[in-house]
Amino acid sequence: MDSKKISALQGIQRTLMIPLWGRSVFSGLYPEILDDREAVNIVKSLNYDFSEVEKAFGEYGGLLYIIRGRKIDDTIKQFILRHPKTTVVNIGAGLDTTFSRVDNGSISWYDLDIEEVITLRKTLIPEGPRNRCIAKSVFDYSWIKDIRFHAQDGILFVASGVFYYFRENQVRELFVALAENFPGGELFFDGQTKTALRVSNRMVKKSGNREAMMYFYINNPKIFSSWSPLLTLKSADSILKNIKMDKRWKRSTRMTMLFCDLLRMAGFYHIKFRA
Repeated sequence: MDSKKISALQGIQRTLMIPLWGRSVFSGLYPEILDDREAVNIVKSLNYDFSEVEKAFGEYGGLLYIIRGRKIDDTIKQFILRHPKTTVVNIGAGLDTTFSRVDNGSISWYDLDIEEVITLRKTLIPEGPRNRCIAKSVFDYSWIKDIRFHAQDGILFVASGVFYYFRENQVRELFVALAENFPGGELFFDGQTKTALRVSNRMVKKSGNREAMMYFYINNPKIFSSWSPLLTLKSADSILKNIKMDKRWKRSTRMTMLFCDLLRMAGFYHIKFRA
């Protein structure tokens, strides 16, 4: 693919190349954490220079992307065990490849993102009868009517590296809208503290994308229940929970990972909507 089509994306949309790079490179090195063969194949098909991304994010950033992928995979697989015919909605899908790793043959899957991103996505990741794309902003709530939802089958929303880019009031409004329209559903996503967000913004600037600044942070996960009685926090887990640090990682990477984990600077959050 001509890199001009990717470079035409602006701001937040162009950040979709960063996790793709991380999953492709580091799942090749550590498939026991995440085996993302589809990401590897996509990167091979692209004529795109990842050198600035690699320089900005390095080993630590790359490992975070496969750890995040693993956490989301595990959550979806556990949910599917309880709800084998469930619906999964991937918010801000970008070039995410999760469906290829978790599909059980009977779930319904939706990849939701803005039109420019979905147009690019369809050239690299084909749709199927059970994995469809929706070309709308998550804040254009008309997409809600496009979702197959049967309460008895459950519904799970996942968001990978998405909510950072928006203001708290936008995120709060979205969470409440999901809870109101999908009672009994669940939401799994990642987040950072205010301090960690500052570091991430510096890394994004170094990658050459100064238009994709992040705003939403989570210092105390109890905030979600204060937003609405429809929201209940099921869990708030640290980065390294159920992830074993590898001696092959650089010492500086291991120390940074451990430091961030001990201070709970980043984590994964699981919310349930009241039925």
